[in-house]
Amino acid sequence: MRDWSAGRSYARVYPVGKSRGDLHAFLMDAVQRSGGRVLYASEPTRAPVFLGVQGARDERIGLLIYPFRMTRVTTAGRPSDEVRGQIRYGGGSGWHTDDHAVGRDTAGVDTTLMVGVHLETEVFIGVDPSLYDPIPMGISMYAKESQLAVARADSWHVWERENRAGSRRAAPRAQGGLEVMVAFIPERLLDYARFERQAGDLGLDPPLRFTSAQSAGAQRAASAVGGMHPLAKEFALTSEEILEIIAARNRLTVAVRGGVAEYHLEKVLRADPAIASAVRLDKDAQPDFDVTSTDGRKVFVEYKNASPEKYASGEYKVEVQKTRASKGDPASRLYRTDQFDVVAACLYPPTQSWIFRYRATRDLVPDTRYADRIKPLQRVDSGWSLDLAGAV
Repeated sequence: MRDWSAGRSYARVYPVGKSRGDLHAFLMDAVQRSGGRVLYASEPTRAPVFLGVQGARDERIGLLIYPFRMTRVTTAGRPSDEVRGQIRYGGGSGWHTDDHAVGRDTAGVDTTLMVGVHLETEVFIGVDPSLYDPIPMGISMYAKESQLAVARADSWHVWERENRAGSRRAAPRAQGGLEVMVAFIPERLLDYARFERQAGDLGLDPPLRFTSAQSAGAQRAASAVGGMHPLAKEFALTSEEILEIIAARNRLTVAVRGGVAEYHLEKVLRADPAIASAVRLDKDAQPDFDVTSTDGRKVFVEYKNASPEKYASGEYKVEVQKTRASKGDPASRLYRTDQFDVVAACLYPPTQSWIFRYRATRDLVPDTRYADRIKPLQRVDSGWSLDLAGAV
């Protein structure tokens, strides 16, 4: 059966009867508890659920939500401390063979969410909608009761779930065989919508989605979903116009790309369980980050972009020097060995992925001319660490 919801025709709509009315009501209640107001709600006897929401600062949010019920059910061969949900809408002879594409707003206005709902604990479990497109009708999903308990206590919990190939697919659904799960309480529904919009717009792969989800959980975004950014107001431009200006000016693009890399590094550092705090300094003649580990050690981190070109051996290269030297002092362009503790090399230029490698300053190759200075071009080899703790 084909149907429309909220006058929108981009999502297939399934008749689900009155038995899912409690899920529909819980979603509407969660909107209010997360600071929003429901302006429109599709019928409770239809799935997915479309909600038109008014959030903070009068912004409007469209949410297309695929909810499925999570319950505690004893299943043979499964651990006893799990809750289970089955992705299932409707029925009939064409249930397994029909097209069950996930609805997505091609205009980019509405945000699609796919969430399990455990009503007993009042916890949502969000999954990446892109990994379930087309919708694999009839499959089961599991989560540990302990994971729901953490979400209840902390309001937000992120973990990875192993994903294997099966009889209905030849390869794991998620890249690398791991998918990201986010459990959250109703008061964080709009925060989750904010996270999902960003993750979907950027097309984040599972590792970056995990980091972004942790960052979203650690701090509520100051700006509301769809709200106008203060800079957009100051410049009297839309976000799209600002991006067009950046794209049209090479120097501005380079500068913004550096800021974006620092932003990604900050998210990675703050999401690292071995790091207690990461403060961006943003001052001349100072390192980029002041980091404190959970064991109390302070580490100053300098960020640098790797070169798009590799060595003949295939190893990456990174330039570790200042933009310019002081007049009459060629050594001033080189960093002293005591100016920071670790270099974080961003590998986006050669890999097109926001990943970082770390090396302690003491382990960098010194300059051949000035013994107290760092050689300007460093080889990013196997001695560089995958995380900050490995470097220090």
